[in-house]
Amino acid sequence: MPGVDRSFFLSDAVTVAQLLPGMNIVTASEDRTARFMITETEAYLSDGDKACHASRGRTGRTEPMYLEGGHLYMYFVYGMHWMMNVVTGPADYPQAVLIRGAGPFSGPGRVTRGMGIDGSFNREDLTTSERVWIEETGSRPELIAGPRVGIGYAGEPWVSKPWRFIISEELK
Repeated sequence: MPGVDRSFFLSDAVTVAQLLPGMNIVTASEDRTARFMITETEAYLSDGDKACHASRGRTGRTEPMYLEGGHLYMYFVYGMHWMMNVVTGPADYPQAVLIRGAGPFSGPGRVTRGMGIDGSFNREDLTTSERVWIEETGSRPELIAGPRVGIGYAGEPWVSKPWRFIISEELK
């Protein structure tokens, strides 16, 4: 696969969340390959980050976050949306980057629906998969950082952490 290698994903979630915008997430099936430029991300760390699913410990749901960076962590919300997260860092140190925007799709539920990604992609290894991977484009767009969305329950300082990254052109 022409995707980025494992070492890219071994950095912390905040670093990877800043590097992913401008890269492509690629999906492939028997008859079609599609590329979607990542436009928006959010980082979640396990170091006390109350907004991180792993902040309450290891569970069946969060188990994929404990894998080595480069895997997908998929979870279902509101009974209708799959959320796609890229696991980062070393194994057993749970952290991930939520893909909030890619290609024409804005919003994490629209991203997965538009790309045809569902729960069957949970634990998928982006470095070896033949159906989904991330590839470098050489683009390093200007980003705007801000607080993450929908995490009021986490309280301060987690609500205000500027760990959401959006390509500035997307805001125009």
